[in-house]
Order: sequence, then C-alpha cells, then structure tokens
Amino acid sequence: MEGNRLVLTCLAEGSWPLEFKWMRDGRELTTYSSEYKYIIPSLQKLDAGFYRCVVRNRMGALLQRKSEVQVAYMGSFTDMDQRKTVPQGRAAILNLLPITSYPRPQVTWFREGHKIIPSNRIAITLENQLVILATTASDAGAYYVQAVNEKNGENKTSPFIHLSIARDIGTPETTAPTIVVPPGNRSVVAGSSETTLECIASARPVEDLSVTWKRNGVRITSGLHSFGRRLTISNPTSADTGLYICEAALLGSAFEPARAKAFLFITEPPYFTAEPESRISAEVEETVDIRCQAMGVPLPTLQWYKDAISISRLQNPRYKVLASGGLRIQKLRPEDSGIFQCFASNEGGEIQTHTYLDVTNIAPVFTQRPADTTVTDGMTAILRCEVSGAPKPAITWKRENHILASGSVRIPRFMLLESGGLQIAPVFIQDAGNYTCYAANTEGSLNASATLTVWNRTSIVHPPEDHVVIKGTTATLHCGATHDPRVSLRYIWKKDNVALTPSSTPRIVVEKDGSLLISQTWSGDIGDYTCEIVSEGGNDSRMARLEVIELPHSPQNLLASPNSSHSHAVVLSWVRPFDGNSPILYYIVELSENNSPWKVHLSNVGPEMTGVTVSGLTPARTYQFRVCAVNEVGRGQYSAETSRLMLPEEPPSAPPKNIVASGRTNQSIMVQWQPPPETEHNGVLRGYILRYRLAGLPGEYQQRNITSPEVNYCLVTDLIIWTQYEIQVAAYNGAGLGVFSRAVTEYTLQGVPTAPPQNVQTEAVNSTTIQFLWNPPPQQFINGINQGYKLLAWPADAPEAVTVVTIAPDFHGVHHGHITNLKKFTAYFTSVLCFTTPGDGPPSTPQLVWTHEDKPGAVGHLSFTEILDTSLKVSWQEPLEKNGIITGYQISWEVYGRNDSRLTHTLNSTTHEYKIQGLSSLTTYTIDVAALTAVGAGLLTSSTISSGVPPDLPGAPSNLVISNISPRSATLQFRPGYDGKTSISRWIVEGQVGAIGDEEEWVTLYEEENEPDAQTLEIPNLTPYTHYRFRMKQVNIVGPSPYSQSSRVIQTLQAPPDVAPTSVTVRTASETSLRLRWVPLPDSQYNGNPESVGYRIKYWRSDLQSSALAQVVSDRLEREFTIEELEEWMEYELQMQAFNAVGAGPVRGRGNVSAEAVSSTQILLTWASVPEQDQNGLILGYKILFRAKDLDPEPRSHTVRGNYTQSALLAGLRKFVLYELQVLAFTRIGNGVPSTPLILERTKDDAPGPPVRLVFPEVRLTSVRIVWQPPEEPNGIILGYQIAYRLASSSPHTFTTVEVGATVRQFTATDLAPESAYIFRLSAKTRQGWGEPLEATVITTEKRERPAPPRELLVPQAEVTARSLRLQWVPGSDGASPIRYFTVQVRELPRGEWQTYSSSISHEATACIVDRLRPFTSYKLRLKATNDIGDSDFSSETEAVTTLQDVPGEPPGSVSATPHTTSSVLIQWQPPRDESLNGLLQGYRIYYRELEYEAGSGTEAKTLKSPIALRAELTDLKKYRRYEVIMTAYNIIGESPASAPVEVFVGEAAPAMAPQNVQVTPLTASQLEVTWDPPPPESQNGNIQGYKIYYWEADSQNDTEKMKVLFLPEPVVRLKNLTSHTEYLVSISAFNAAGDGPRSDPRQGRTHQAAPGAPSFLAFSEITSTTLNVSWGEPAAANGILQGYRVVYEPLAPVQGVSKVVTVEVRGNWQRWLKVRDLTKGVTYFFRVQARTITYGPELQANVTAGPAEGSPGSPRDVLVTKSASELTLQWTEGHSGDTPTTGYVIEARPSDEGLWDMFVKDIPRSATSYTLSLDKLRQGVTYEFRVVAVNEVGYGEPSSPSTAVSAQVEAPFYEEWWFLLVMALSSLIVILLVVFALVLHGQNKKYKNCSTGKGISTMEESVTRDNGGFAALELSSRHLNVKTSVVSPPRPSPGGLHYSDEDICNKYNGAVLTESVSLKEKSADASESEATDSDYEDALPKHSFVNHYMSDPTYYNSWKRRAQGRAPLHPVITTQSAGGVYTPPAPAPLGFSVFKTN
Repeated sequence: MEGNRLVLTCLAEGSWPLEFKWMRDGRELTTYSSEYKYIIPSLQKLDAGFYRCVVRNRMGALLQRKSEVQVAYMGSFTDMDQRKTVPQGRAAILNLLPITSYPRPQVTWFREGHKIIPSNRIAITLENQLVILATTASDAGAYYVQAVNEKNGENKTSPFIHLSIARDIGTPETTAPTIVVPPGNRSVVAGSSETTLECIASARPVEDLSVTWKRNGVRITSGLHSFGRRLTISNPTSADTGLYICEAALLGSAFEPARAKAFLFITEPPYFTAEPESRISAEVEETVDIRCQAMGVPLPTLQWYKDAISISRLQNPRYKVLASGGLRIQKLRPEDSGIFQCFASNEGGEIQTHTYLDVTNIAPVFTQRPADTTVTDGMTAILRCEVSGAPKPAITWKRENHILASGSVRIPRFMLLESGGLQIAPVFIQDAGNYTCYAANTEGSLNASATLTVWNRTSIVHPPEDHVVIKGTTATLHCGATHDPRVSLRYIWKKDNVALTPSSTPRIVVEKDGSLLISQTWSGDIGDYTCEIVSEGGNDSRMARLEVIELPHSPQNLLASPNSSHSHAVVLSWVRPFDGNSPILYYIVELSENNSPWKVHLSNVGPEMTGVTVSGLTPARTYQFRVCAVNEVGRGQYSAETSRLMLPEEPPSAPPKNIVASGRTNQSIMVQWQPPPETEHNGVLRGYILRYRLAGLPGEYQQRNITSPEVNYCLVTDLIIWTQYEIQVAAYNGAGLGVFSRAVTEYTLQGVPTAPPQNVQTEAVNSTTIQFLWNPPPQQFINGINQGYKLLAWPADAPEAVTVVTIAPDFHGVHHGHITNLKKFTAYFTSVLCFTTPGDGPPSTPQLVWTHEDKPGAVGHLSFTEILDTSLKVSWQEPLEKNGIITGYQISWEVYGRNDSRLTHTLNSTTHEYKIQGLSSLTTYTIDVAALTAVGAGLLTSSTISSGVPPDLPGAPSNLVISNISPRSATLQFRPGYDGKTSISRWIVEGQVGAIGDEEEWVTLYEEENEPDAQTLEIPNLTPYTHYRFRMKQVNIVGPSPYSQSSRVIQTLQAPPDVAPTSVTVRTASETSLRLRWVPLPDSQYNGNPESVGYRIKYWRSDLQSSALAQVVSDRLEREFTIEELEEWMEYELQMQAFNAVGAGPVRGRGNVSAEAVSSTQILLTWASVPEQDQNGLILGYKILFRAKDLDPEPRSHTVRGNYTQSALLAGLRKFVLYELQVLAFTRIGNGVPSTPLILERTKDDAPGPPVRLVFPEVRLTSVRIVWQPPEEPNGIILGYQIAYRLASSSPHTFTTVEVGATVRQFTATDLAPESAYIFRLSAKTRQGWGEPLEATVITTEKRERPAPPRELLVPQAEVTARSLRLQWVPGSDGASPIRYFTVQVRELPRGEWQTYSSSISHEATACIVDRLRPFTSYKLRLKATNDIGDSDFSSETEAVTTLQDVPGEPPGSVSATPHTTSSVLIQWQPPRDESLNGLLQGYRIYYRELEYEAGSGTEAKTLKSPIALRAELTDLKKYRRYEVIMTAYNIIGESPASAPVEVFVGEAAPAMAPQNVQVTPLTASQLEVTWDPPPPESQNGNIQGYKIYYWEADSQNDTEKMKVLFLPEPVVRLKNLTSHTEYLVSISAFNAAGDGPRSDPRQGRTHQAAPGAPSFLAFSEITSTTLNVSWGEPAAANGILQGYRVVYEPLAPVQGVSKVVTVEVRGNWQRWLKVRDLTKGVTYFFRVQARTITYGPELQANVTAGPAEGSPGSPRDVLVTKSASELTLQWTEGHSGDTPTTGYVIEARPSDEGLWDMFVKDIPRSATSYTLSLDKLRQGVTYEFRVVAVNEVGYGEPSSPSTAVSAQVEAPFYEEWWFLLVMALSSLIVILLVVFALVLHGQNKKYKNCSTGKGISTMEESVTRDNGGFAALELSSRHLNVKTSVVSPPRPSPGGLHYSDEDICNKYNGAVLTESVSLKEKSADASESEATDSDYEDALPKHSFVNHYMSDPTYYNSWKRRAQGRAPLHPVITTQSAGGVYTPPAPAPLGFSVFKTN
C-alpha cells in the first residue's frame, strides 16, 4: 500500500566479494555496491514496476529473475454527474465512471441509496457495468457506484448517473432477443484456476429469455450461472481451446435466436529443450557454440546477455545468434571470458539459464599504462591502468606500500574502476604523490607507476545570483572567490558573452572584491552576466540573469459591447499592453455604475486574456469600464474609459430575501421580508405578491397584492387555529413579476386548552403531601402542544397562597402527581389544569382535602421569671406549627443529670405558664416543655436553669485539640467555656480553609445542637488534602459566647479525586488509533499531592465481552492521548478517570445533563438522577444554576422540589444569549456538587428590539445625518439596519427606505425639502426578521442648539424601596431640536463615582424607575437630555436618598463548630459581607439540635445581640452525641438565609492550655536549647504523651517553619542544623490521646555567629594600564556582624622576575571597594576577597588584566604642554578610535616626587583636543608629567607618550621682589620709630602681636569633573571644582615629626598666608598602623612620603586644610611603594594593610 515500507532482497552465491545493482523496468536504480537489499521507505504509486537484481564478482555478472511490485492506491471519480435516456423496454447499460485504482476495485451499484441486487432483469458485468433489461418507468432515477479498494480499504462514491426512461407508446410487449453485452476473446495461461465468459442478452418478456453456450458446436451444460449469462471454465487446459458461441432465445416465440462468438486461447509457459553446460573452456582464436533451445505456446523468444549486458547492446561482430537459438562466438579473445545468460519468454512467463565461458590463460599485458596527472584540489582524479589477460587480471593500487583499492579493499574516496583505473574523489592536497598499479593473474604479474600533482583550486564561493531590479535602481552582482594567496586574480564580466568595459560608462563599476555595480538600470541592462575568474590556480565562471522590470503600460483599444446571449453581461476586449519585462500577473476591471465612483469588479483576470465577459450587472443601469494590468512591480495605468452603456429593464431576477413568518395570533401570521438584492431589481420595484396555502395539502394559492415597494410586511389574517401554512413572496416591476421565494412554513399560534383534565381525584397521603390522579382533556380541546399539567392547592382560608407543581405530560395511562411540603392539618382546595405554550387551560372543579394531623412543633419563647431558691415560673407560647388541635402541654423537670428525679405534669391547652415549686436551692434543673396533639407530643423545648441564679451569656470554649484527621472529617476536642448558668444549646465551629492567616476569612464549618455536655465534635464535609484552622463558640438560651482561640493548622488526608476529567472527546486518529482529548482537573480537585495525579483510560470493543484494556497518563497537566494498536473499522467504548496516590476517582462517560433551547426565552433541561451511592441522604430536589455568559456577574438558581422529575423548563430568559447551566441535587444538609462540565446553550434568536440613542448631529436645509447605536436587546445577530423617512405631512405609506450593513452606525439623507418636518424610522434586522422600529422627527433647519438640563428632580419617599426608587423631573428647553433621549446617572454615597444607569430613556418620559440598587444605601441622582446637537449640562443633583433596609442577603460565613470541652462546643463564624448586610446588623441566631437516629429532637436557639460577635459557646451538651448547628444574621427587617448545617461531636478533649515558661538558649552557631514547664495539671485533660516543637526563622515563617515531635514528656530539647546568627521563634504544644493542645506564644532565640560566606560578587571598573577600581558585594550569608574585608592581589606570573603579593585590610562593612594604582600594563592579576565576622570566611576569586583592552582606542598623539603665568594648557591630536568611536578622554599626571601615574582629570568630551588647568591645582615647586588616555565603549585605551616635565612654580609678584621688600622694611622702621617716640611721650607702652592680615586668594572656575567616577566615596574633599574656594598649600613635614607652633603659622609658605592653625602631631607608640603619621615612613621611603603621596593627587589637596570645629577628623590612608598606591577613602574605622614580597 502507499506509504508502506518495501524491502527487496537479492540472494546470490559465488566467490567473494559480491556486488549488487538494482534495476526497474530496465533502468538502473543503483550502482554496484555490497548492499544486497533495496529499500523503499514509503511506497508511492510511481514505484510500481518490474524490479531486477544484478549480481557480479570477478567471474562476471548475472541477471536475476524480475519481480513485479504493484502499489495499492485509489484515485477519485473525475467525471461530473451524467444523464442517460433509454426508450422504455430497451436495455439500459450504465458504464462505471472512470477511476484509477490498483487493484481493480470491488464495485457495488446503488439506486436512490438502495443497493442493487442482480436478478433475471438486472445484471452487473465483469467490467462492472450495470445492465437493466426491459426497462420500465420505475427504473428511472439516480444511480451511483461505491467502489472499494480491498487492499488499502479506501472507498469512493461516484457522481450520479441519472437514468431517464423515454415512454414509447408503440413499444410491443414482445421483442426479439438481442445480445447487449457479447462475450470477448480470452487468453489464459494454462494452470490458472478459472476463466469466465460473459454474455448478456435482452428481450421482452425477459422472463422467457433463455441463454445457452456451445463450444465447437457442442452445447455446454456445466459451469453456467447468473441466469446462464456467465460460463466459468475451471482449471483450463489446451483441451479447452476453441470457439465458444452464446445463443439467446425467447421461449415460445418464433424469433430467431441471437448469437455471439468468442475464442478461448490457452497459453503455456516456456521450457528449455536444450541448455548449455555450466562451464565452457576454450582457447584464444577458437570458435565456440553455446546451446539454448526452448518451447512453449506461443513459441518463446530467446535473448542473450553477457555479464548482464544484452548481446545486442554490445554490437560485437564476433557474437552471432544461431537460428536454433544458440550463440556462436568466433575468434575468442581473453575479454570474452564471462557469464552468458539465455532468457526465454512468452505471454506465459520467463525462464533463464547461464554458463561461464573460460578463455585460455594469458599473462597480463598493459594496454594503457598509468600516466602522470595534475588536478586541482577538490576535483576528481583518474589514474588510468588498463590490462588484458586471461583469466582477467586482478588490479591493485598502492601508494607507499599502502593498498588503496583492489577487488577486496575499499577505502573512502578511492575507487577501483571497472577499466582498472583508480578514481580519487574528491582530491585533497595531501593526496599528491606516486601511485603504483599492480596487475596479476595465474600467468604472471606486472606494475607501473605515475605521479599525481594536486593544485590549490581557485573557485567562486559567492557566485552571482539571478537578480531582478526595478527600473532606475542599482543592481549589484557579487562574485566572491577563494584562491591560493600566491596567485593573483583577474575578474572579467561579460554580458551575453560580450566583455564589459566599465571605463566606458560611469554607470558600471567593478569593485575590488569582484562585485559588479550597475546604477540607473534600464531595459538595456537585461541579460545574462558571467563572472569569469582567471588565475594560475584555475579558472572559474558563474552566470546570473539580470532582469529590469517596470510597471506595465495601460491596455489599449478598450471596447464594451452588450452580450447577445446574456442580458446581464457586457463583453470587454482590449489589446495586450507592454508587460514591463515582468509577466503580467492579472488584469483589474473596474466599473462605474450610474456615474458612481469607480469600484473593482473583476480583481483577477488571467494574464492570457485580452477580453472578458463582465457578468452580474444589473438591468436598467448605465455602466462605464476601464482596465489596468498588474505585474510584480505593481499596478499600471488605467486604460481610457469606455463610453457609457445602458442595460434594458427585466423582471426581478431574485425573490425577496430573509422571508420570516411568525404566528402573531391563533388566526394570523405576520410575514416579513426584505427586498431582493438591489442588483436583482432589474428596474424600479412596483410592489410584491404574497401567496399562501395550507402546508402539505393540494389546493390553490390565495394571494395578497402589496402595491407599495416600501411595505415589507403583511399580516395574513382569517386563518385556522394551530394550522401550518406555506407562504411565498415575489417582487414585481414594470417588466413583470419576478420569481417567488422559497416557501416558508409557519403555524398559527397555539390556543389555550378549552377543557380541564378529566376524572380528577385527590387525597392526602400524610400531613404534608396530597396525591392527584387524573386523565388528560380530550385531544381536540388542547388546541396546541400539551406542555404539561399544573397541580394547584391553596388553603381554604388563604386562596391567594396557591401552591403550584408542574408535571410533565405522560401520554400513557392515568396521570399522577404529588404536592409536598404543605402545611400540616390544613384544609386545602385542590385542582388540576392543562397548559400549552400560550397559557393555562381551565382548572378542574376544586376539591376540599385536609392534610393529616401530626405532632406539633416546638413551643415558642421559653422563658423563666420569678426565679427563687425553691420555685420559678416557666412561660411559653403556642407552637407556630400546631400541626393539629393542641390538646395540652407537657412540662417536665429534673435535677441536671439525674433522670430518676424527673417530674412530669400535663396541662390543658389554655395554660401557657406554670410555676414549679419544691425545688432545691442553688440546684441546676433541666426543664422541658412540649405541646400535645392527638398524634403525640411535639418537639421538646429544653433548657437548664439554676434555682435562685438567673442565666447569662456563656464563655468561650478553650483548649481546642484536633485528632482523628481523615480526608473529609476531623475530630475537634475542646474544653467547654462557662455555660452562663444554663445548658449550652448549640456549638458552632468555624474554620479558615486553604488560606490561613489573621486576615483570612472564617467560614462556618459545622454546628451541633442539643448536646450541652459535648467536649468533642466531628467536623464533616472537609475537603481532602486541604489546610484548616478551627475556632468555635457555644450558645445558650441567652446568646452565643465569644470565639475560642484558633486551633493549630491541620491538613486533611488525601482522598481519591471526586470528579472525572471534563470535556472528554474522542476522534479517529488513524485506521488503528483513537485520539482522546479532555480538560485536566483543576488544582482544587486533586484531593492529594499534585505529583501523584494522573489519568487512567479504559477501552474495549463494543461487540465483544472481553476485558477492558487500560492506559495510564502520568502527567496531570496532559490534555490528550492517542490509543494505538486498535483493530481497524471497529467501534470502541472508552472510560476515563483521574487518580492520585490514594486511588481513582469517578469514571467520565457520557454527560448526564443536557439542555435544548425551545424558544427565544426558554431552555429545557433534562438530567439523570444522582447515583444511589452518591446521594448521601434523601434527595429533596434539584437546583438549576444558570448565568448569562459574560453578562451576569453571579449565577441565578431555579429550584425543582422533589425527586420525581428530572427536567425543568427555564423561562423568561434573555433572547439569543449564551447561558452557562449546571444542575445540583440537595438534601437536608445542603447542596450537592454542581454537574460538570458547564453546559452551554444559547436561546433562539428573535426579531430585535429598536436601535437606541438615535440622534441627528448634522442637520442642513436639504440633508440630515442620522447616528444610532445597536439595540440594547439585539435578540440575535444583527444583519443590517433599515432607515425609512418621509415628510411628516405626506402619506403614511410613502417612506423612502434604505438598507445598510450591520456595521454601519450612521446614514445621511439628502435631497430633502428645507424647513420641513421629516419622520425617520429606524429598525434592525436579525435572521428572524425586522424588529420594532424607533421613530423620531427632525426639522431641516440650521437654527438649533443644545437642550437645557432637566429641572425639579424629585424622588418621592413613598416610591423608595430597598432596591429601587422613582425619579421624576420636568424637561428643560429642547433648543429647537427634539430631545432624543435622557441619561440618568447615579452616585453611591459617600465616595462613589457617577455611574450611568441608562442612556436610552425615552424622550417622552418625565419619570423612570431606577432599580438594581443596594438596600440601605444613600444615593444621589442627576439627569441630562440629549438632542441632535449634543448633550445638555447635567441637572442639579437630587438630595441624598437612602434605600430601605432588607433582610441580610447571605448567612454568616465560615461557620464552624468545634468541641471545646467534653460538654460544650465552640461556634465560630465570619460576618456576612458588608454589601450583603442590607441594613444595620443587630446580631446572630444560632439554631442547634441533637441528631438522633430514630427521631429528630427539638431545635434550640441562641440569640447573640452583638453584631460584632464572631464566636459563641454552646454548653451543657450531651456527651458522645452529634449536634447540628445552623446560623442566621438578623436586622430589624428579619433574618438572613440559614447557613449550611454543620455537625459536631461532643466528647473527648485535648490539652486545654499550652506549655508554660518557654525558654530559648543559644548553644552554638547551629543549635538552640529549648526548655519549658508542662501545662497546668487541671488543663491537661489526661496524660501528656509528648510535645510538638514548632520553630521558624523570625522573618519568614511560611517558608522556614519546621516541627519536631518529642514523644517523651521531658521539658527540654535541642534544635540542631540551624542557620548561623539567625533569630528563631519557638512555640510548643502538648498532646495527649485526644489530640494536640494549643501552642504557646512564640519565644525568641538567636544562634551564635560563624564565619561568613564568600562575597556575593567581585567586579572591576576604570581599568587603565596602571590602575583599576575593584568592588565586591556583601556576602549572601553574613552569619554574624561583618567586621571588614581582606583584599589580596598578585600577578599571575612574575613581573621582571618579581611576584608581589599585596594585602589590604578594610575595616567595617560600609566600604566595599578599593582603588589600585601600581599595576603593570598588560599583566593579568589574581584578586581574592574575604569577609570577616569573628573569623574570615571563604575567598571569592577573579582575574583581571591591566589595560589597554583589545578594541580600545589607540594613544593620542602630539601631546604638548604650554604654560602661562597662572595656567597650564595640554593639547593633543586624536589617535586611532579602536573598534568603537571614542567617547571621551582622561588626563593622567605623575609628580616628580611620586613614581606613579594617577588619573588627574576625567570626563573630557570626545570633541576636545585641549584642556586648561590652573597652576593653583598643583603643588608648588613640584614638576609634573602628563599623558592623555582616550576612552570608548570597550574601555580605556593606550596612554599617550608623557609630556615634557612642567614646573608648578608660580612666578613671584613684584611685592615679593627684594627691592620692594627692602623699601617696605625701611618704611616700616621709620614708622615704628615714630610710633615708639609718640608712645614714650604719652607714657603708654603697647605690644603688638599681629601676625598678618593678608590672605592669599586664588579663584578658579572649572566645568570638568576630575577623577569622579563610580567611586565617589574615594574623595577626601569635594572634587567638583566649579565653586570658588580658598586654596592653601600644606606645610611639608620634616623627618623628625610634624609640629607647628604659632610662630610657624605666622610665616608664609610658598607665598600663601595661612589663616588657620594646623597641628599634626606625631603618632603615639600605641597608635594603630593605619593611624600613623608620615614620620613613621619618611626614613624608609624618602621619595614617596605620606604627604607627597597626597600632594601628588590634586583631588586630595584640600584635605590638609584645617577643618571647622565640630567636623569629623580625616582618616589618612597609609600606602607604601611595595603596596603600589592602594587608595581607600576615609572611614569610621581605621584602615590597615600589610605587604608581602616573594621572588
């Protein structure tokens, strides 16, 4: 079959090695190789044929017998439907339509879908023809064939053959026999199984036709079948050869028999009569004859082969085929040795025989010796070596004694040729050398050698490619070559084999790489371009085609003429234009209809066309045409337009469309339609003809003539009720009536039943149920489809309280039904009615029925008064549910817990209080009150009370312990709280589910009632594998208690999945596989560990009872699976289920819920009942959850009471809306699981509502523009809109109508009358017809304005409800433009935003109802009006209005009931959501009752009047009982719905308190010791069995919390494997047999410090040839307080024989960087960084190489320094930019007293080539060298050569010259003498100690930041030198220490006068190394002192200035020459380092 794998094997024997070759149909498929198999991986139809294997060795080659391979395939029927007409009575022969297939297909004929069975009148021939004899009129019909390929299973169905029978009145009843299908000659191979001859004859009557057979004149009687039409000859032999005659005769008639002949020929396969010997030996020059003779029928032909080659192909004159068939070979030669084969073949087969001819031995002789050969690298080299000899010599090739090729040796690339030569392919350079050819046979051997020379080849590696360019652009043809670098290349370009000369035209350029560029291309550049490369290493050439294309020209001579054969068509013709050298892709035909804009009519007219028929035109319209051509470049110019052509008018050619008929009443049908498409009007429409008649009945049509084309509807009246009609509509114009539409059918509407059900019987079944029995009304009175029955029951005293139960119709037997949940012991009137869709029929006559009497309900308002020591008064009220006649009351009391003390009194029915006397003082009593009827005592209302002690609220339960945890339940043990001096009536358990936390919501999980002594609760209905935390409260007669403390967090156990995968679909994947797809389970439904979740698929054959097979899919997220290895054409059933580690879930089969839309507002749901094992109780009914998808925020519900129906009709739904539907069952406990998957069903469509927001934004005197929005109720898919308008004063039926598309939202009406009123009607349309129109009036005037806002907004308080209000207003001025609609906005107070409530309020309205409001919420409203001009301003806001309160919308949430003590339950809950309170919450009510197996106990209630209460305790519950608890919230209006009931078991209790005095003590860096005291003995509730220690890291509890269990009651434990220096919190709980107690409050403890982790990163920046910045990150695990870091670096290899290791200690954690300045260019350094806490941690290592980096800029050139009086200017020239552009420059400086270069100025712009520096920035007396470094994105480049040294000495001013000083000194002396003289005269003596008043000030302004990179903290003073500042030079320290007196300070230093004192003191003996002064290092390092070190960096210059008082002192940095200038910044802690040297 197609696609299968085929392996053909060739088996042969002979001397090794054997080689094989395969051929098909005589053509070679492979060459000779050692592979004896031929594999076709995937069979195709073309692979069919005869395959033959050729095998050879040294002796010769042999042809094997051929094998036929056929490929099964099946094509398709190619012909279309055929028609054939045959005269009646004649034979009809229907031929099989052509189909290609192998094997020949099995054929089955069908007629009208029915299989045709051959008979005496019908035959199917051997050629699959269908022959029908003596045809009749009933034989007419559609025939077709189903053909099946039995090999591959394909089947095809043919087109129809329509047979018509022509009625021939003159056809006689009897006709002569004729042969219609004669037999054919047959040729059969003898030995075949059988052969069949066929002969079909026809005659009338066909029953009398007889067919006989004769052979050679003798009648044949055996082998006949198929009514004698076929003759089968079994095992034919030559004896069966002969002439066969078929004879057809009509029995009993005189007609001559008809005859037909056929000859059977028997073929016999060939066989040999003479064969050659297996081996023939002969000598050279002899003549030898090889015998071969064969016989067969027919005589076989003989063919000779030598070594698998036909003798005829060899054309050897010495070979001659003899007449006998033998072969004669004359004058034998050695090369005649070989294998000769003789083949004999005829039609019967083929045989062969062979012999080996051995010519006498001759020694080898060279006929062609090897010759030296030169080839190019990569080519094929062939070394010749031809030898003759006998036997054929064996050839071996060697190179340096290595065998390369021989008969038995094969090496890749080296191949021994058949001629004896050696082929090397491809040749490599290393193949050059000497090669030797050795030849040998039995007579001798010889050899010869040759040299192979290999050249490097020159070749084109990037050849030119065919290129198409657009005219005028540039064409580039590449020609890239590879060649030997020693060889020069020469490029020659040729165009059309003519060399190009680029120098002759500037348009053509040949680039250096050989590329050819042609600019400004035009059509003359079109041609074949050849790139030729000429070199000594070889030549190469490649060719490419260049095409220059342009836009096509416009078609010429465009003519348009009417089509004579088709009135709706026009024939266009034109002359083909120039195609722009690019084939025309297609033509575009545009037309203009009635002078409208041009539009494309035919967008893809074939390029071969020069004319086209433009069809689809509309009669009675004028047309113009134009044509353009399009090619690859684009669209060409349009042709000249044709003259305008007018088509004649015709009747409408299409019927009206979208015919919609809908019953309007039970006697009328509304028919709506749309006009025919405008293109089919064929003129001006005049009206419509509507005709109708009863559907399915013959009869005449009745007609209605609608004479206005604008009217598209008709109400057909006076029809029959509930009857179906067929209706058709046709349009007509001036030319006549068009075609009628397809008939639509519609019923008149149903009527309501006119008779009630019959024989109605009712009776009460019990106290709440009435049974109905009835028969349906007579069918003729139902008047429609019986939709069901309604059972009615209403109390005799409340006829308005009707209970209705709908019953589906049952069409068999007596109908029955029940109404349940009725009031007990109540008189009801009952009735039954039948209803149809329109409504209810009349009810049956009411019958009075009493429900049975029952036990009464609980008495109400049980209370206690006059509580004394020995008596108290008990009061109560009548039961709300009397359920019968109250006969009295029973009151009982007993001492609490003592049944033997119980006393009981029965009171009459009028007594509602009783004083109990004789009580013991201060004793607790249990008091029960119950009402009595004739049936018995009702529910007990019970309470406990202590005599003399009034009750109060209970206390909260405590000591919650969880035990017995299962997948769906857990046991909660607790200690009951204070009972409030009365019994606990209810326990409430709340829980947090899944999400646990203080902010998470609590939900009620369980409630337990009437178990006052409970201490254990069983919490049911939990979700498997889910986290929970519980709390509880208890309730007594006074109210609920507070909530208990939360329990520990538990996780329920795993359980099998509850649901199966959804949306399971199965598709056929192949003949043997099925593909299954599904929706995986959501996470919430795993019920276990997600890693264990998977899916199990079971499948089995539907027709066998065999066991199912299974496949497992382990991936929980997988969505599909393919089941393989199935049986073909078999039906399988499949089931799928999910599983986890616990087990498998339910099986997913077919869905059990279905939905069907029955109308546009109704959906019918049906479902299957819940399986009994899943009901979990008594099914009380079903709830249908439905939600409009994407429209409704929350689903709504519809309740179906009872379990006796599994269907429901949802009514009142929105039209054409997709609904999501689910069904769930509910029991007393609550709702079950909704059905899955979601059912999606859409209601049916209907006519749409009116469009909305209709406005006229543009109104002119003669035109208006109308704008609208889609209907708010589309009710289907909007198909379009209809705009109708007319003058308001004109006839109501004279509308102008326009239809537009569904996406159109505006329309402009033109040609209107000025200053006139027009009425516009706008309607939308769906599939069901046109909807209700929206009508508006507009005046064609330009005097309009926006309307005034509405006023006097008012909300009457009487119209305010809880959820709605009524807003009324007075409209404002309309602005001379009618108001279209109003918009109402609502704002919720106090902080809500304005929200639009509706934007489509009618323009006529003055009030509206605003609903969908929230109860008890304040709102403000405002309003605006809209006309055609726009919106008015919003009106003034209304006063705040508050909606009324309503009952709370939802119950308390998360209700949980947990055992608190052994007799109390803690009830916990969450309040209802604020948005659902609907008023002021006043409190909660807890209802609880004891669950008993035999009979239900009375329900007790506990009211909590605190709205903030979230917990309560129910005390005095009975031990070992189960209680049910429900809760409600209430406000002043009433109670909320009840919460889901929760159950709790009262009994056991866990420890009630946590361990005491918890202490946490650190031991090591990874251990803590925890000690504690046990819980107080009274709270242990048993023996403590152990403790659970919970511990976690303080800042990440959720991720790190762990738990350790200590099973010994010892109060100490060690926590190990903790994180170092981490704060932990520890909490402990005790546990006993009942469960875990509460956890203690967390206590803190911190582990000790440890060594830190490695720094988080190590990075380098600003890498130059001598400096870099290194930075690192804080360790991820500090493991303590970080004290500092150690940085060590060294070169990877010694530099000039020296390996220097530098260590720097960095104190503190704030600084994590360092600057290094002593690097050597290009050297790689090894850096290590460690962090330190109490010790050093591990190292972080990295290598870095000093710059410059590869790709960085080169060194700037020509650095020049010029000096002026106060400035230095550096100039330079830009060097090489590197791999990326230069981004800037930096300047480095080296002072004369320093040996290191350091960065001096940074961030110099890239455009700068000079920089000016003030001398004040330099140290005086120091000379400096400068160099410039360029920077790009790669990094810092090579520095320039150093500049000349420049001194920083400033030229002295004149006042420092000696002569000026001398003059000033003398002048001062004279002044002093005068002053002294004056002082002596005055007797005064003053001393002056004025040092100096001058200040040396230098100012400078600089915009360039120097050395201010990513390490800003490095600066000791501000480096932003763009502010004016005073600069002083520091004093140079002396070797003996640094000390400056006041006298010293008064002296000038370097010309600058110091204004502040500076004192640098010598280091003390105990100072740290990092705090040392320069004197400590001056002697050892005279050249690089501390001060000089910082003087060398101008950025540190100001650091020596005296700081203002209060500023932090500077911390100098110590460096040495060995340390290489390591820079660190000032830090809060000192910095130290050490130096190590190694050699």
